[in-house]
Amino acid sequence: MQTSPSPPGRRALRLATGTALTLAISFAFEFPIPVIAPVLAVFLLATQNRPLSLKAALALALVVAGTTGSGLLLVPVLRYYPFAGVLLVGLCLFLAFRAGLRGGNNLVATFLAAGLTMITAAGVADQQLAATVVGALVKGLLLAVLASILSHALFLETGPVLAKPAARVMSQAMASRVALQAALVVMPAWLLAMNDPASYMPIIMKSVSLGRQSCTTSARDAARELLGSTALGGLLAVAFWFSLRLFVNIWMFYLWMLLFGLIVARKLYRIRPTRYSPGFWLNGLVTMIILLGQSVQDSAAGKDVYRAFAVRMALFLAVTAYACLMLQIFERFAPRGSVSLERNTP
Repeated sequence: MQTSPSPPGRRALRLATGTALTLAISFAFEFPIPVIAPVLAVFLLATQNRPLSLKAALALALVVAGTTGSGLLLVPVLRYYPFAGVLLVGLCLFLAFRAGLRGGNNLVATFLAAGLTMITAAGVADQQLAATVVGALVKGLLLAVLASILSHALFLETGPVLAKPAARVMSQAMASRVALQAALVVMPAWLLAMNDPASYMPIIMKSVSLGRQSCTTSARDAARELLGSTALGGLLAVAFWFSLRLFVNIWMFYLWMLLFGLIVARKLYRIRPTRYSPGFWLNGLVTMIILLGQSVQDSAAGKDVYRAFAVRMALFLAVTAYACLMLQIFERFAPRGSVSLERNTP
């Protein structure tokens, strides 16, 4: 007698299926930045146990409009008044992260941070590149939402759908301190990308993921959580790359992503419990997708894949080490008696 998968099992299947589907479609249809859709799908499926409601879909549409509009408006300021422009971008990042920490939607805050930094970095270098990034964000988000709806239809949540518990709201002072810390984690990678956005766009995506992860990680666990998840993502990307080389086609790309997604999702949803937090596995999966996607694009462009991967991995580790340093500094100078952050399930 066959039994249906448990709720964690269904969530793992949803995450792996939706991520594999968006990755395969993005590369099959040659999206401008193909890793955006699967990264957004990972965040969307990991944070939602039910399909997006009409209200949530409209909110995301408004986020897209606000992100693209504000990003494009800030480009002239950055070109002609760079210091003021950098301060404005930093302020926007701070407000986006703080809104998530004060009870807002963390997914929306993440998308705002990613879109704002990517669009402004591209726009300063080339207006056409900024338009390409805007198109990539819109297509990526639309594909991620559609994949999420399909995944929920294939693997319905069993049992009564309980209301999602309210997110823990930080105090105003702590939320401001942590949001400033997250913004400072993202800023150096964004400033680096402004010199060569086409090459450093993956660094922005990684730094935004680190900024999000740093909001729920204490300084004591920073090395294990941040550096560990980055190293895990690199190892998974290497294993995926050599597995993919056995049969190079889009169908095997989908199937290998499905397999690797299930392996990570089993850890993330505690089907096989480990001492690492769900955020560790989530960010490891995101890192793998970014590194793997760039390697596939490097191969298609005829570049030296292994050299490019080594350089990119070194930059990822450097950005992660900087994020750990920020955590140590902010926690060291935190007011006495402040409560250390707890790691939350994504």
